[in-house]
Amino acid sequence: MHVDDFPAPATSTMPEDGPPIHLGAPGPMYMQIADILRDRILGGKYRPNQQMPSESELMKAFNVSRITARQALGNLQNEGLVFRIHGKGTYVSRPRAFQDLGSLQGFGASMRQMGYETHSKVLSLRSIVPPRHVRDRIACGARVVELRRLRFLSRAPISLDVSYLPSEIGLRVAKADLTNRDVFTVLENDCQIVLGHADLQMCSLLATDELCKVLGVEEGAPILFIERVIHTSAGAPLEYEELYYRGDAFQFKVHVERQAVGATS
Repeated sequence: MHVDDFPAPATSTMPEDGPPIHLGAPGPMYMQIADILRDRILGGKYRPNQQMPSESELMKAFNVSRITARQALGNLQNEGLVFRIHGKGTYVSRPRAFQDLGSLQGFGASMRQMGYETHSKVLSLRSIVPPRHVRDRIACGARVVELRRLRFLSRAPISLDVSYLPSEIGLRVAKADLTNRDVFTVLENDCQIVLGHADLQMCSLLATDELCKVLGVEEGAPILFIERVIHTSAGAPLEYEELYYRGDAFQFKVHVERQAVGATS
């Protein structure tokens, strides 16, 4: 979704006439305003991607200074409930979807299990000479198939996925319906390759120009970056992936257990 696609509310969500809303609770006024706005967001009065009241509207509605209004919106932004677009305003964030990193499962299958609508758009599919970092991760020969897909969740772009496969396997995957099917499913069902495990590492990045364009985020927005190597059940590295997720709309969870420690003297 591009920034121009965010609509302004048809009618103001704050009273334009009448007396200001009284803030009688103990504590700083900006926290009281944030509490009121938070309740409206969580209660559904402000919907995802809906524009929030401006600082000027909050000043008038609560009879407070601009600094107080700005602090209230800043609190909500720090909590991840709203986000700001320069020159546009403040908008309600979408509820974050999540994926379990402890399970080797395709994005589409994982999201559909939780009731989300999901699909992909193939941005490019080509045979290339593998870059060195790809050769270091999978046994790929002289050429690999590079697949670049934009993943959508509830019709909004959520991630850019870049996959590398050995040519023979990649060309077979390329014949599948990659708009609606996960590569994992194609590998196991069409190519009869049993997948075993994945090694991955994750870090945060700032959005580049390309990511801003395809994911509809501001320049410098937080991106969750995952490098993942998929192995067959025999342990052979098969596929290398670079995954770029919107930091404001997606999260991961993982279950960990404490390892038993030996008795100490």
